[in-house]
Amino acid sequence: MRRKSKQISIGDVKIGGDAPISVQSMCNTDTRDVKSTLYQINELADLGCEIVRLAVLNKDAAEAIKDIVKASPVPLVADIHFDYRLAIQCINNGINALRLNPGNIGKRENVEKVVNLAKEQNIPIRIGVNAGSLEKELQEDIPLSEKMVKSALKHIKILEDLDFDLIKVSLKSSDVMTTIDAYRSIAEKIPYPLHLGVTEAGTLRSGLVKSSVGLGTLLAEGIGDTIRVSLTENPKEEVVAGFDILKSLNLRKRGVNFISCPTCGRTQIDLINLAKKVEEKFKNLDKNITIATMGCAVNGPGEARHADFGIAGGIGEGYIFKKGEIIARAPEAELLQKLEEIIIKSYK
Repeated sequence: MRRKSKQISIGDVKIGGDAPISVQSMCNTDTRDVKSTLYQINELADLGCEIVRLAVLNKDAAEAIKDIVKASPVPLVADIHFDYRLAIQCINNGINALRLNPGNIGKRENVEKVVNLAKEQNIPIRIGVNAGSLEKELQEDIPLSEKMVKSALKHIKILEDLDFDLIKVSLKSSDVMTTIDAYRSIAEKIPYPLHLGVTEAGTLRSGLVKSSVGLGTLLAEGIGDTIRVSLTENPKEEVVAGFDILKSLNLRKRGVNFISCPTCGRTQIDLINLAKKVEEKFKNLDKNITIATMGCAVNGPGEARHADFGIAGGIGEGYIFKKGEIIARAPEAELLQKLEEIIIKSYK
Protein backbone atom coordinates (compact mmCIF):
# COMPACT_ATOMS: atom_id res chain seq x y z
CA MET A 1 0.00 0.00 0.00
CA ARG A 2 1.39 3.38 -0.97
CA ARG A 3 1.72 5.94 1.80
CA LYS A 4 -0.99 8.60 1.53
CA SER A 5 0.46 12.11 1.21
CA LYS A 6 -0.78 15.60 0.53
CA GLN A 7 -0.70 16.37 -3.19
CA ILE A 8 1.12 19.43 -4.48
CA SER A 9 1.87 20.66 -8.01
CA ILE A 10 5.19 21.72 -9.49
CA GLY A 11 4.14 23.42 -12.69
CA ASP A 12 1.82 20.91 -14.33
CA VAL A 13 3.37 17.90 -12.57
CA LYS A 14 1.45 16.60 -9.56
CA ILE A 15 3.46 15.18 -6.66
CA GLY A 16 1.98 12.96 -3.96
CA GLY A 17 -1.53 11.70 -3.42
CA ASP A 18 -2.41 9.25 -6.18
CA ALA A 19 -0.16 10.91 -8.78
CA PRO A 20 2.42 8.72 -10.56
CA ILE A 21 5.85 8.71 -8.94
CA SER A 22 7.80 11.26 -10.97
CA VAL A 23 11.42 11.20 -12.09
CA GLN A 24 13.67 14.20 -11.57
CA SER A 25 17.23 15.20 -12.39
CA MET A 26 19.49 18.22 -12.01
CA CYS A 27 21.48 20.14 -14.60
CA ASN A 28 25.25 20.22 -14.19
CA THR A 29 25.59 23.28 -16.42
CA ASP A 30 26.30 26.81 -15.26
CA THR A 31 22.79 28.22 -14.87
CA ARG A 32 24.05 31.59 -16.10
CA ASP A 33 24.67 29.93 -19.47
CA VAL A 34 21.09 29.90 -20.71
CA LYS A 35 21.82 28.18 -24.01
CA SER A 36 23.71 25.18 -22.60
CA THR A 37 21.31 24.84 -19.68
CA LEU A 38 18.28 24.73 -21.98
CA TYR A 39 20.05 22.25 -24.23
CA GLN A 40 20.55 19.90 -21.27
CA ILE A 41 17.00 20.41 -20.00
CA ASN A 42 15.68 19.37 -23.40
CA GLU A 43 17.96 16.31 -23.45
CA LEU A 44 16.57 15.25 -20.09
CA ALA A 45 12.99 15.97 -21.12
CA ASP A 46 13.42 13.86 -24.27
CA LEU A 47 14.22 10.90 -22.00
CA GLY A 48 11.07 11.50 -19.97
CA CYS A 49 12.46 13.58 -17.11
CA GLU A 50 9.50 15.37 -15.54
CA ILE A 51 11.15 17.96 -13.27
CA VAL A 52 14.62 19.53 -13.50
CA ARG A 53 16.50 21.31 -10.72
CA LEU A 54 18.93 24.18 -11.33
CA ALA A 55 21.66 25.47 -9.02
CA VAL A 56 21.29 29.18 -8.30
CA LEU A 57 24.62 30.45 -7.01
CA ASN A 58 24.22 34.19 -7.38
CA LYS A 59 22.09 37.02 -8.77
CA ASP A 60 23.21 36.40 -12.36
CA ALA A 61 22.03 32.80 -12.16
CA ALA A 62 18.73 33.91 -10.63
CA GLU A 63 18.30 36.41 -13.44
CA ALA A 64 18.95 33.73 -16.06
CA ILE A 65 16.03 31.76 -14.63
CA LYS A 66 13.66 34.16 -16.40
CA ASP A 67 14.78 33.12 -19.90
CA ILE A 68 15.24 29.47 -19.00
CA VAL A 69 11.71 29.09 -17.57
CA LYS A 70 10.16 30.64 -20.69
CA ALA A 71 11.72 28.02 -22.97
CA SER A 72 11.77 24.95 -20.71
CA PRO A 73 9.53 22.00 -21.67
CA VAL A 74 9.34 20.83 -18.03
CA PRO A 75 8.85 22.50 -14.63
CA LEU A 76 12.00 23.80 -12.93
CA VAL A 77 13.17 23.92 -9.33
CA ALA A 78 15.66 26.53 -8.08
CA ASP A 79 18.23 25.16 -5.63
CA ILE A 80 18.90 27.94 -3.09
CA HIS A 81 21.29 28.02 -0.16
CA PHE A 82 21.47 30.75 2.51
CA ASP A 83 20.54 33.85 0.44
CA TYR A 84 16.82 34.55 0.70
CA ARG A 85 17.10 37.28 -1.94
CA LEU A 86 17.93 34.66 -4.59
CA ALA A 87 14.74 32.79 -3.71
CA ILE A 88 12.66 35.94 -4.12
CA GLN A 89 14.37 36.76 -7.41
CA CYS A 90 13.72 33.26 -8.74
CA ILE A 91 10.03 33.37 -7.77
CA ASN A 92 9.64 36.73 -9.48
CA ASN A 93 11.35 35.27 -12.56
CA GLY A 94 8.83 32.45 -12.88
CA ILE A 95 10.46 29.44 -11.18
CA ASN A 96 8.04 26.57 -10.49
CA ALA A 97 9.42 25.48 -7.10
CA LEU A 98 12.21 26.09 -4.60
CA ARG A 99 14.58 23.80 -2.79
CA LEU A 100 15.71 25.54 0.39
CA ASN A 101 15.76 25.07 4.14
CA PRO A 102 14.00 28.02 5.81
CA GLY A 103 16.15 27.74 8.92
CA ASN A 104 19.25 28.48 6.86
CA ILE A 105 18.24 31.75 5.21
CA GLY A 106 18.65 34.10 8.13
CA LYS A 107 16.25 36.21 10.16
CA ARG A 108 12.60 35.31 10.51
CA GLU A 109 11.59 38.42 8.58
CA ASN A 110 13.62 37.14 5.60
CA VAL A 111 11.96 33.75 5.84
CA GLU A 112 8.56 35.44 5.92
CA LYS A 113 9.35 37.41 2.77
CA VAL A 114 10.14 34.22 0.86
CA VAL A 115 7.26 32.18 2.26
CA ASN A 116 4.65 34.90 1.77
CA LEU A 117 5.68 35.33 -1.86
CA ALA A 118 5.73 31.55 -2.42
CA LYS A 119 2.26 31.27 -0.87
CA GLU A 120 0.94 34.11 -3.01
CA GLN A 121 2.18 32.44 -6.22
CA ASN A 122 1.59 28.79 -5.20
CA ILE A 123 5.29 27.92 -5.33
CA PRO A 124 6.09 24.69 -3.43
CA ILE A 125 9.18 24.50 -1.25
CA ARG A 126 11.25 21.35 -0.85
CA ILE A 127 12.96 21.02 2.48
CA GLY A 128 16.13 19.13 1.63
CA VAL A 129 18.05 17.68 4.57
CA ASN A 130 21.45 16.13 3.85
CA ALA A 131 23.27 14.04 6.46
CA GLY A 132 26.55 15.84 5.83
CA SER A 133 25.26 19.34 6.54
CA LEU A 134 23.14 19.14 9.67
CA GLU A 135 22.84 21.98 12.17
CA LYS A 136 25.59 22.06 14.79
CA GLU A 137 23.12 21.95 17.67
CA LEU A 138 22.03 18.43 16.68
CA GLN A 139 24.67 16.74 18.82
CA GLU A 140 22.48 14.33 20.79
CA ASP A 141 23.58 10.74 21.10
CA ILE A 142 20.95 9.45 18.69
CA PRO A 143 21.24 7.74 15.28
CA LEU A 144 22.16 9.98 12.35
CA SER A 145 18.86 9.17 10.67
CA GLU A 146 16.94 10.58 13.64
CA LYS A 147 19.08 13.73 13.61
CA MET A 148 18.05 14.17 9.99
CA VAL A 149 14.40 13.75 10.91
CA LYS A 150 14.69 16.29 13.75
CA SER A 151 16.29 18.77 11.36
CA ALA A 152 13.51 18.31 8.81
CA LEU A 153 10.77 18.68 11.43
CA LYS A 154 12.36 21.92 12.63
CA HIS A 155 12.33 23.38 9.11
CA ILE A 156 8.80 22.12 8.49
CA LYS A 157 7.55 23.82 11.66
CA ILE A 158 8.94 27.16 10.47
CA LEU A 159 6.82 26.89 7.32
CA GLU A 160 3.75 25.59 9.13
CA ASP A 161 3.94 28.44 11.64
CA LEU A 162 3.67 30.77 8.64
CA ASP A 163 0.58 28.86 7.45
CA PHE A 164 2.44 27.35 4.48
CA ASP A 165 1.86 23.73 3.49
CA LEU A 166 3.04 23.42 -0.13
CA ILE A 167 5.88 21.33 1.21
CA LYS A 168 7.94 18.46 -0.15
CA VAL A 169 10.65 16.80 1.97
CA SER A 170 13.86 14.89 1.31
CA LEU A 171 16.30 13.30 3.77
CA LYS A 172 19.38 12.12 1.92
CA SER A 173 22.55 10.41 3.06
CA SER A 174 25.36 8.73 1.15
CA ASP A 175 24.79 5.74 3.44
CA VAL A 176 21.93 3.61 2.15
CA MET A 177 20.64 2.32 5.49
CA THR A 178 20.74 5.79 7.06
CA THR A 179 18.66 7.06 4.15
CA ILE A 180 16.15 4.22 4.45
CA ASP A 181 15.81 4.65 8.22
CA ALA A 182 15.32 8.42 7.92
CA TYR A 183 12.55 8.13 5.32
CA ARG A 184 10.80 5.34 7.20
CA SER A 185 10.78 7.46 10.34
CA ILE A 186 9.55 10.72 8.82
CA ALA A 187 6.94 8.98 6.67
CA GLU A 188 5.00 8.27 9.88
CA LYS A 189 5.30 11.82 11.20
CA ILE A 190 4.28 14.16 8.37
CA PRO A 191 1.60 14.26 5.66
CA TYR A 192 3.79 15.83 2.97
CA PRO A 193 5.11 14.15 -0.20
CA LEU A 194 8.61 12.70 -0.04
CA HIS A 195 11.38 13.20 -2.59
CA LEU A 196 13.62 10.10 -2.51
CA GLY A 197 17.33 9.99 -3.20
CA VAL A 198 20.66 8.62 -1.99
CA THR A 199 22.98 11.62 -2.12
CA GLU A 200 26.60 11.38 -3.29
CA ALA A 201 25.83 7.82 -4.39
CA GLY A 202 28.92 7.71 -6.61
CA THR A 203 29.81 6.96 -10.19
CA LEU A 204 27.59 5.06 -12.58
CA ARG A 205 28.09 1.53 -11.26
CA SER A 206 28.26 2.13 -7.51
CA GLY A 207 25.65 4.89 -7.71
CA LEU A 208 23.17 2.66 -9.50
CA VAL A 209 23.61 -0.09 -6.91
CA LYS A 210 23.16 2.21 -3.92
CA SER A 211 20.25 4.08 -5.44
CA SER A 212 18.50 0.91 -6.57
CA VAL A 213 18.79 -0.65 -3.11
CA GLY A 214 17.82 2.52 -1.23
CA LEU A 215 15.04 3.81 -3.46
CA GLY A 216 13.83 0.33 -4.36
CA THR A 217 13.44 -0.67 -0.71
CA LEU A 218 11.44 2.44 0.15
CA LEU A 219 9.30 2.36 -2.97
CA ALA A 220 8.50 -1.31 -2.39
CA GLU A 221 7.25 -0.30 1.07
CA GLY A 222 4.99 2.36 -0.46
CA ILE A 223 7.19 5.28 0.58
CA GLY A 224 8.09 7.97 -1.96
CA ASP A 225 6.35 10.34 -4.37
CA THR A 226 9.18 11.55 -6.62
CA ILE A 227 12.75 10.35 -7.10
CA ARG A 228 16.18 11.40 -8.26
CA VAL A 229 19.00 8.95 -8.87
CA SER A 230 22.11 11.00 -8.02
CA LEU A 231 25.09 9.94 -10.14
CA THR A 232 28.55 11.32 -10.86
CA GLU A 233 27.74 10.97 -14.54
CA ASN A 234 25.83 12.64 -17.35
CA PRO A 235 22.41 13.52 -15.86
CA LYS A 236 20.74 11.60 -18.70
CA GLU A 237 21.81 8.41 -16.93
CA GLU A 238 19.88 9.52 -13.85
CA VAL A 239 16.64 9.69 -15.80
CA VAL A 240 17.10 6.29 -17.44
CA ALA A 241 17.96 4.74 -14.08
CA GLY A 242 14.99 6.37 -12.38
CA PHE A 243 12.50 4.93 -14.83
CA ASP A 244 14.22 1.54 -14.72
CA ILE A 245 13.82 1.42 -10.94
CA LEU A 246 10.14 2.33 -11.21
CA LYS A 247 9.56 -0.16 -14.03
CA SER A 248 11.19 -2.95 -12.03
CA LEU A 249 8.58 -2.41 -9.30
CA ASN A 250 5.69 -1.99 -11.78
CA LEU A 251 5.23 1.60 -10.58
CA ARG A 252 5.66 3.17 -14.02
CA LYS A 253 5.35 1.70 -17.49
CA ARG A 254 7.38 3.83 -19.86
CA GLY A 255 9.44 2.46 -22.71
CA VAL A 256 10.82 -1.02 -23.27
CA ASN A 257 11.47 -3.54 -20.51
CA PHE A 258 14.64 -5.43 -21.48
CA ILE A 259 15.39 -8.92 -20.21
CA SER A 260 18.30 -11.22 -21.05
CA CYS A 261 19.71 -14.41 -19.59
CA PRO A 262 23.10 -14.40 -17.81
CA THR A 263 24.70 -16.84 -20.31
CA CYS A 264 26.04 -20.32 -19.58
CA GLY A 265 27.86 -23.17 -21.32
CA ARG A 266 24.88 -23.80 -23.60
CA THR A 267 25.23 -20.40 -25.27
CA GLN A 268 26.57 -20.65 -28.83
CA ILE A 269 26.28 -16.98 -29.89
CA ASP A 270 27.89 -13.76 -28.65
CA LEU A 271 25.00 -13.10 -26.29
CA ILE A 272 26.60 -10.35 -24.18
CA ASN A 273 27.27 -8.07 -27.15
CA LEU A 274 23.96 -8.96 -28.79
CA ALA A 275 22.01 -8.04 -25.63
CA LYS A 276 23.82 -4.70 -25.43
CA LYS A 277 23.03 -3.98 -29.09
CA VAL A 278 19.36 -4.85 -28.62
CA GLU A 279 19.09 -2.49 -25.64
CA GLU A 280 20.86 0.31 -27.50
CA LYS A 281 18.75 -0.17 -30.63
CA PHE A 282 15.40 0.05 -28.83
CA LYS A 283 16.23 2.30 -25.85
CA ASN A 284 14.20 5.18 -27.28
CA LEU A 285 11.20 3.09 -28.36
CA ASP A 286 8.33 4.50 -26.33
CA LYS A 287 6.29 1.30 -26.23
CA ASN A 288 5.25 -0.56 -23.11
CA ILE A 289 6.67 -3.90 -24.25
CA THR A 290 9.21 -6.50 -23.14
CA ILE A 291 12.09 -7.54 -25.42
CA ALA A 292 14.14 -10.60 -24.50
CA THR A 293 17.63 -11.61 -25.61
CA MET A 294 18.20 -15.24 -24.64
CA GLY A 295 21.17 -17.51 -25.22
CA CYS A 296 19.53 -20.77 -26.22
CA ALA A 297 16.27 -22.57 -26.84
CA VAL A 298 15.98 -23.53 -23.15
CA ASN A 299 15.83 -19.89 -22.05
CA GLY A 300 14.29 -18.60 -25.26
CA PRO A 301 10.63 -19.06 -26.14
CA GLY A 302 10.24 -21.17 -22.99
CA GLU A 303 11.37 -19.11 -19.99
CA ALA A 304 10.83 -15.82 -21.85
CA ARG A 305 7.41 -16.78 -23.16
CA HIS A 306 5.89 -13.69 -21.54
CA ALA A 307 8.09 -11.36 -23.65
CA ASP A 308 6.42 -9.51 -26.49
CA PHE A 309 9.43 -10.09 -28.76
CA GLY A 310 12.72 -11.89 -28.36
CA ILE A 311 15.77 -13.64 -29.71
CA ALA A 312 16.73 -17.23 -28.83
CA GLY A 313 20.27 -18.21 -29.76
CA GLY A 314 21.36 -21.32 -31.60
CA ILE A 315 24.71 -22.41 -33.07
CA GLY A 316 25.82 -19.34 -35.01
CA GLU A 317 22.21 -18.41 -35.62
CA GLY A 318 19.05 -17.62 -33.74
CA TYR A 319 15.29 -17.52 -33.70
CA ILE A 320 12.97 -14.56 -33.40
CA PHE A 321 9.95 -15.26 -31.24
CA LYS A 322 6.79 -13.36 -30.37
CA LYS A 323 4.79 -14.20 -27.25
CA GLY A 324 6.57 -17.57 -27.06
CA GLU A 325 6.01 -18.51 -30.71
CA ILE A 326 8.98 -18.75 -33.10
CA ILE A 327 8.24 -16.61 -36.14
CA ALA A 328 11.61 -16.27 -37.92
CA ARG A 329 15.14 -17.64 -38.14
CA ALA A 330 18.35 -15.80 -39.10
CA PRO A 331 22.16 -16.06 -39.00
CA GLU A 332 23.72 -14.49 -35.89
CA ALA A 333 24.95 -11.43 -37.84
CA GLU A 334 21.40 -10.67 -39.05
CA LEU A 335 19.42 -11.29 -35.86
CA LEU A 336 19.28 -7.68 -34.70
CA GLN A 337 18.20 -6.40 -38.13
CA LYS A 338 15.54 -9.09 -38.38
CA LEU A 339 14.22 -8.31 -34.92
CA GLU A 340 14.05 -4.61 -35.76
CA GLU A 341 12.13 -5.30 -38.98
CA ILE A 342 9.57 -7.42 -37.15
CA ILE A 343 9.04 -4.91 -34.32
CA ILE A 344 8.74 -1.94 -36.70
CA LYS A 345 6.26 -3.85 -38.86
CA SER A 346 4.18 -4.72 -35.77
CA TYR A 347 3.68 -1.05 -34.91
CA LYS A 348 3.05 0.42 -38.37
